Amino acid sequence: MHKLTLNGKMVEAPDGATVLETARRAGIRIPTLCFLEKREPTGACRVCLVEIAGARTLMAACSTPVFDGMEVLTNSPRVRAARKQVVELLLSEHDGNCQICDRNQDCELQDLASELGLRDISFEGEKAKDRTDCSTPALVRNNSKCIKCRRCVTICSQIQGVGALHPQGRGFDTVIGPAFTLDLGGVACVQCGQCAAVCPVGAISERSHVDEVWKALEDPSKTVIVQTAPAIRAALGECFDCEPGTLVTGKMTAALREIGFNGVFDTNFTADLTIMEEGTELLTRLKRALVDGEDVPLPMFTSCSPGWINFAEYYYPEFLPNLSTCKSPQQMFGAIAKTYYAQKIGVKPEDMTVVSIMPCTAKKFECQREEMNDSGVRDVDYVLTTRELGRMIKEAGIDFMSLEDQKMDQPLGLGSGAADIFANTGGVMEAALRTAYEIITGRGLPMENLHVKPVAGLEGIKEASVVIEGTVPAWSFLEGVEVKLAVAHGLANVRRLLECIKRGEKSYHFIEVMTCPGGCIGGGGQPRLTDDSVRLKRIDAIYAEDEGKALRKSHENEAVQQLYKEFLGAPLGEKSHHLLHTKYKQKEAL
Repeated sequence: MHKLTLNGKMVEAPDGATVLETARRAGIRIPTLCFLEKREPTGACRVCLVEIAGARTLMAACSTPVFDGMEVLTNSPRVRAARKQVVELLLSEHDGNCQICDRNQDCELQDLASELGLRDISFEGEKAKDRTDCSTPALVRNNSKCIKCRRCVTICSQIQGVGALHPQGRGFDTVIGPAFTLDLGGVACVQCGQCAAVCPVGAISERSHVDEVWKALEDPSKTVIVQTAPAIRAALGECFDCEPGTLVTGKMTAALREIGFNGVFDTNFTADLTIMEEGTELLTRLKRALVDGEDVPLPMFTSCSPGWINFAEYYYPEFLPNLSTCKSPQQMFGAIAKTYYAQKIGVKPEDMTVVSIMPCTAKKFECQREEMNDSGVRDVDYVLTTRELGRMIKEAGIDFMSLEDQKMDQPLGLGSGAADIFANTGGVMEAALRTAYEIITGRGLPMENLHVKPVAGLEGIKEASVVIEGTVPAWSFLEGVEVKLAVAHGLANVRRLLECIKRGEKSYHFIEVMTCPGGCIGGGGQPRLTDDSVRLKRIDAIYAEDEGKALRKSHENEAVQQLYKEFLGAPLGEKSHHLLHTKYKQKEAL
């Protein structure tokens, strides 16, 4: 441990700690615009400058290691003047259009300028060239707003392992974007939106569908229904200054009715449906492999995350046969809504508009895939992120926090606690185990409070195994089998896992993959800025939502059982195969 002084107070810090990390542990705030936790600092923004006794110049706190006897001032007149100058220089070339920017009042640069007391800009210079990239269904880039902090580069290359964004050029002419200054649509971008989630300004954001949704709601010929993903209820409150992890399920439902949706439903319903289909698919593959001796693609991977599907199509097409053929819960909902539900209420599929509220920008891409129209029309019409819904509620003049809790409509509004935990990394695996184990053995999962702790938490790759003992006769071939499981979140971790499998170092039966760190609770469309402390609070809230429900297993969802009885027949049956399953193909890009 090193002893040093921060603003005259003695503190201790471990070897290798930086000034920024030490100050944060001591409760001293040093502003940054480029820093991301647990990543190598870039020192790009220079906002975190501090004064260190004996140093000739001010030093970047994010990249300066501590040492014994160090004396640091984080708020001296020299430091404040330098930070002001740095921010003024950033603003001098930043074509922000703050009044109409979608990051207005949600902008780290704007907040920092206010915090530093900036009232005018001393420097007048050339503005960055305006080049707007709308080449993907999910994201919009505007280079004139970019402050070259490189957060997007860090998260795309180090956390997601995609590397679609790079700094190019020098000095004022530096551009952050795809290679050769191509548009995102021309490279292998998985459209996860993590770049938009960490961008401190409005340089990268989701492609908004708010205007299209308002237009649909105002069309008397349309029946407009909405589905809400489980991760939304633990994050939407942050748009209204709630603590991260505040559950707002009932208020969210009430707000959606106030906005004017004809039906407010829960993606949890089709998350439970996904468990029925995907679980049956896994058990069928195991039977074919263990009993019939077929060469079946194992391990089987979950297919709920569209960013992961894109990643596999671009980088690991050899694993495409291993993907579950199940569509995601979002797409299953659209297909069921425009067939089963439309028939129930006497509405033609073409006269129904399905809107999704998702934590994920890649869902905007997913709903437009050519495979997603098995209802006869486009299954899901529009996707709004959590942030977009927050803006829409404010635009409607709704006092969100004063709303009384309401329940979702039926039958597509009933979901189990197992469906809730789809929001968390490890949640899909746990939900599948709750059902599969009970089907195989006739007994409930022998875990405390039904939680499979080895697959929970924020470790990048998690492993577990379940030894099947005491099977019912239909599944006797699994008696004594050790079913090996893995969970990975964040695509760089997924890449590591896939490479281990390719080298023969690891062997599994079933693998859950989530694109974003922490799972959907850390999705690219969630309120900013999401760090591990925020992820953990949202994860805890989702587990609390699960534990507070009487219904906690997907196969016990009465509405799903009724759906099979009235419409689908059986899991993996002819109708469910047509509506709920698909396949994917290799993609090529620069």
